[in-house]
Amino acid sequence: MPLPTHVTDLISYELLLSVAELGSIGRAGAAHGMSQPAASARLKALESRVGAALLHRGQRGATLTATGELVAGWAERVIAEAAELATSIAMLRTDRHSHIRIAASLTIAEYLIPRWLITLRSHDTSITPTLTSGNSVDVAASVLDGRADIGFVESPDLPSGLHSKDVARDELVVVVAPDHQWVRRTITASELAATPLVTREPGSGTRLALERALRTAGPLAAPLLEVSSTTAIKAAVIGGLAPAVLSSLAVSAEIAAGTLARVHTEGLDLRRFLRAVWPAGRELRGPSSDLLVVALRSPQS
Repeated sequence: MPLPTHVTDLISYELLLSVAELGSIGRAGAAHGMSQPAASARLKALESRVGAALLHRGQRGATLTATGELVAGWAERVIAEAAELATSIAMLRTDRHSHIRIAASLTIAEYLIPRWLITLRSHDTSITPTLTSGNSVDVAASVLDGRADIGFVESPDLPSGLHSKDVARDELVVVVAPDHQWVRRTITASELAATPLVTREPGSGTRLALERALRTAGPLAAPLLEVSSTTAIKAAVIGGLAPAVLSSLAVSAEIAAGTLARVHTEGLDLRRFLRAVWPAGRELRGPSSDLLVVALRSPQS
């Protein structure tokens, strides 16, 4: 049966994700080669097809509604798969030696890899990357079984058979809705450990890093909600469901906009390294080696 139009219009969902990232319909439209009126009309048509308001529009820009955050979270994976399909088809026309298959955990795939690939392609336009995203356990498995040439993970633990190199620093932050009781106080590690949170699924590097940081803080409360989408976690927190701990890369825009608030902690070190991984005993060559160099030289590293 044919898919309905509100599902097949991927460009509109890409535009919605760009508004979430850039905070403006005009800037999102420009990123997609559209005028502000054209982008606005496309988003209004999407809201009409979905049957709900997806954006808060204001003089200073636009932000996603709670429904918009949920829809964007659902759309992320579809857009990523569509991009992978487009890249895979393009690869059929290119020299095999210019291919690079990349697997990356979600935070790295969303907030760092795009810039790295832009830099890589600026040096060699013949390189055609394929990017798949998942949690850190999935990425490690993809590299080990040969489905990816190089991987990027957030997890503090790695299975045997992989070589790794630190490529960037990151910090996890506790975030809550702006009216949450934690906003005006500092919480302890034991208090955070005892609080049911909105978290990523088991196998996520962010979740593993948090569990390791809290391992001496007492028994960990069971998660209130587990989801595999960072966008869905942010929507749940903004809606007041529970606190969450996410990468600073993923929440900086929301904290700046005031839709999420960062909570200060004491007795808790949430800093971590993000790492490139590849099979042990194998030297990186060609585009994979070039991408590692780009990552190491990035301002984020």
